[in-house]
Amino acid sequence: MTNLFTIGPVEMYKETLEIGGKQVPYFRNDEFSQIVFSASAGLKRLLFNEKGEIILLTCSGTGAMEATIMNCFSKEDNLIVINGGSFGNRFEDICKVHEIPHKVVKVEQGETLTKDMIVDVIGEDKFTGLLVNLDETSIGQLYDIGMISEVCQENDLVLVVDAISAFLADEVNMDKYGIDAVILSSQKALSLAPGLSIVALSEKMLKRVDKIDSKSIYFDFKDYLKNGERGQTPFTPAVRVIIELEDIVKRFEEKGIDNIINETNELALYFRRRIKEIGLDYPSYPLSNAVTPVIFKDNNADMVYRELIEKYDFTVNPSGGDNAKKMFRVSHVGNHSIEETEKLVLAIEEIIKK
Repeated sequence: MTNLFTIGPVEMYKETLEIGGKQVPYFRNDEFSQIVFSASAGLKRLLFNEKGEIILLTCSGTGAMEATIMNCFSKEDNLIVINGGSFGNRFEDICKVHEIPHKVVKVEQGETLTKDMIVDVIGEDKFTGLLVNLDETSIGQLYDIGMISEVCQENDLVLVVDAISAFLADEVNMDKYGIDAVILSSQKALSLAPGLSIVALSEKMLKRVDKIDSKSIYFDFKDYLKNGERGQTPFTPAVRVIIELEDIVKRFEEKGIDNIINETNELALYFRRRIKEIGLDYPSYPLSNAVTPVIFKDNNADMVYRELIEKYDFTVNPSGGDNAKKMFRVSHVGNHSIEETEKLVLAIEEIIKK
């Protein structure tokens, strides 16, 4: 089994793996409802969203992205979409499919998102919301949430943040930044099995959801919110992952979210310093603590990626398209240490010296 330095799934914790080895229980009862209540309450605290609500969806992060747009917006809205890579493009595609008017702030590779870029696209038009992948995972850029929040407040926009990679690695504070919806997935820094996505809705966004007809059975947030009042979901949930979620949320709360973010930052900074020391590089734009894109000037990233798996039992995230040979991405979330990170750096160094 290889060591996962991927951004999802990530290396899981021993306690979570022990839960995963147990029989899945029956879930339409009060015992499971209490687990849902506990996990949801903990997530609200970690996200600073105690006046809002949590929705648990059995789907991938993309499913949660689409569900959020379907339930929070309609053809009467006009949205700003930040598109700096594969996942920003996904938000754009979802808006197209659901025929929701939108304009795109295109962030080219190597560019840093600025306030002027967003304001220029807004111009004199009237918009109702902004969609952003806080950490554009395909290239590792971390957008400035304070700046984005300021733009939204100045233009009276509701703010939807895909924090699937950023949560628990970078600051995601719904109350501080006026975030109206946050999208999460189980297999990132929560360090759980894939299959569960989470949407946190602010008090303000709940009012929008109540007025919008989502035209969906499986993704109808009104149904999830109603069932959530009794600690249940409308359809069969990812029962085991929700049990894992309650456990990890309790342990993360006990540790403290600031401590978790600081530890991830230390791992990221250590890795980035060591990568430079062995002759490699990373982009100059702001990076998430969650992941580092490693740049290979000899265009051999794909070869190094394969050898890490075949000879050293390390798996990192390959890049696609034009970036396949130029870079791969290394995750710093999950059950990692400085010692394991150093072993990965030494393995990369051995390969590139050959």
